[in-house]
Amino acid sequence: MSTESSMAGYEWASVAESPARELFPGIHLHSLWKGDGGAAAYVLKMDPHTRWRGIDVHDPGPEEVYVISGVFNDGERDYPEGSFIHAPAGSSHVPQTTTGCTLFLFYPHG
Repeated sequence: MSTESSMAGYEWASVAESPARELFPGIHLHSLWKGDGGAAAYVLKMDPHTRWRGIDVHDPGPEEVYVISGVFNDGERDYPEGSFIHAPAGSSHVPQTTTGCTLFLFYPHG
């Protein structure tokens, strides 16, 4: 089997080379991948003592979060490095951090 045929359809991205946009002061979203039906993958970097403005509502689908580094807080509790969070469609929270954090975000349905 050749490497080319086994890799068909693969896509890759580097966070360092991915475009970032500042959502709020000190909160930067790096787009890694966009798929069919609104599916998408991102890395979100939050500086220390930053907070989402307003409420983050998960619509139309769920949000999957993996804490790469730091401590993430959803407005209710802290999630340290290595934590996984599944936020179902229709749920909401207020992303924030005191230490700073880097998150991997996956949206299977947009």
